[in-house]
Amino acid sequence: MSIQRDVIVIGAGAAGLFCAAQAGKRGRKVEVLDHAKKVGRKILMSGGGRCNFTNMYAGPENFLSDNPHFCKSALSQYSQWDFIGLVAEYGIAYHEKTLGQLFCDESAKDIVNLLLSECNNAKVKVTTHCDIISVEKNAQGFTLHTSKGEYQCESLVVATGGLSMPKLGASPFGYQLAEQFGLPVKPTRAGLVPFTLHEQDKDVLAELSGVSVDASASCNNTSFNESMLFTHRGLSGPSVLQISSFWHGGDDVEFDLYPHGDLLEILKSSATKQPDANLSTILSQHYSKRMCSVLLAYFNLPNKPMKQFQGKQLEQVADAFHQWRIKPNGTEGYRTAEVTLGGVDTDYLSSKTMQAKNVDGLFFIGEVVDVTGWLGGFNFQWAWSSAWVAGQHV
Repeated sequence: MSIQRDVIVIGAGAAGLFCAAQAGKRGRKVEVLDHAKKVGRKILMSGGGRCNFTNMYAGPENFLSDNPHFCKSALSQYSQWDFIGLVAEYGIAYHEKTLGQLFCDESAKDIVNLLLSECNNAKVKVTTHCDIISVEKNAQGFTLHTSKGEYQCESLVVATGGLSMPKLGASPFGYQLAEQFGLPVKPTRAGLVPFTLHEQDKDVLAELSGVSVDASASCNNTSFNESMLFTHRGLSGPSVLQISSFWHGGDDVEFDLYPHGDLLEILKSSATKQPDANLSTILSQHYSKRMCSVLLAYFNLPNKPMKQFQGKQLEQVADAFHQWRIKPNGTEGYRTAEVTLGGVDTDYLSSKTMQAKNVDGLFFIGEVVDVTGWLGGFNFQWAWSSAWVAGQHV
């Protein structure tokens, strides 16, 4: 005996739960199916457990896609201000951390509870521990064979996410489903992910593990100016995670380790005012002593009194810190990546409804689609926007 539903949503993450609630509010009979033990696991661990649930400045320019225009419709139909309003309705206290990033004051559980309340109010059923065995199209809609029995539905929403953080249950199921129904999938790779370094760089820079510094990271005509963190494996921190989404294997990344000023002017001034001070003494006014020591050796710069430097030599010191070019060995991959770049080809989806152009009743939302946000709450906003749009049409 088949279980009859108007709408089945596969995936109980941010996009899936929010879409289900919107459809339920329209009087649709909705059930969410997820293979995990509990819902919203990625939400719960996001933002250090406080969930960076959106960004006040979210706009189309903050997203990567082979079709950069695709996200415009959904973002305009349901904006960050709409979701901020919903958060306020639930009395969830939040704050801006930096650059428009909004976090819960208390816990990411507040966002999960909001989503579950929205689903509950809309009479949406949420079923966990449910594996999808197969999906077929029929005249009425879709038949799903699952570990919890057979389901029939008119509309099917795929909100299965990407490949990042496999320990939280990530899988390629959504991409496989897209291809089954004739929708191409753009090549996928890890995004918002730390860099690993070649041995010769790692051996020296590992001494700086745990040290953070303001840095501008640049690659492929894109730059981000935030903090950078040295790790025992390579480089991390916001500026590195941001630029990783624009990096491809073999590319150099350029770092400005003094992005807010002119190091050459500081060095020239110091050579006049403190001629007997060593270079490391001057630099330690701007960096930790450990960082000065390691980087001077790494850049092969002499640590001698300022009066012994000629003009060109000071330029070399400044350039080393302002224009440090390094070729990463790779990234830490999906294991620690916050998002997956690529996904279901947007040319095969309606930007106004998120429905597949070639399959009536089939919708793709959230991270499974070839739309990826910057670090800072943008990916959650894409989840809310794409889910809301689909929820109006399923």
